[in-house]
Amino acid sequence: MKARKATPLARIELLILDVDGVLTDGRLYFAARGEALKVFHVRDGHGIKLLMAAGVAVAAFSGRRSSAVAARMRELGVPHVVQACSDKVAALIRLTRRLNIDPLHCACIVDDTPDLPLMSAVGLSCAVADAHPVVLSAAHWIAKANGGQGAVRELCDAVLRARAGLR
Repeated sequence: MKARKATPLARIELLILDVDGVLTDGRLYFAARGEALKVFHVRDGHGIKLLMAAGVAVAAFSGRRSSAVAARMRELGVPHVVQACSDKVAALIRLTRRLNIDPLHCACIVDDTPDLPLMSAVGLSCAVADAHPVVLSAAHWIAKANGGQGAVRELCDAVLRARAGLR
């Protein structure tokens, strides 16, 4: 019997999540006092927890700084959170060295063109369904769901199925 070749999804050891437009729908809400409000999908959170329980590391990289992001990631137990990140490739390199993970065994899920360098630096680049057209054309895997609407859960489920040898 032939051994099944591992798919790129099955090789993922670290998933990097963009925040605005991926974990959220990309819209920014500001309260009267100027604080930014964000809405997160509960199913994305559950998928993240399932992925971490299966031994896949998870990180959130955001170009913005938000106490809402810090609180949500803390609530989910995501240990690797980089906010106000102007160079996500450098953050990836630092994190993969610290975790001793090959960047080719990493995936990212993004929505917009500032993350194209990150997409090129990982083994599996993923996009939400409503990502910028250039991002969609560069992605290896595209969610059926939009950002903030369960796209992260969709990717987590796909990784878990691949790791279990299911389609």
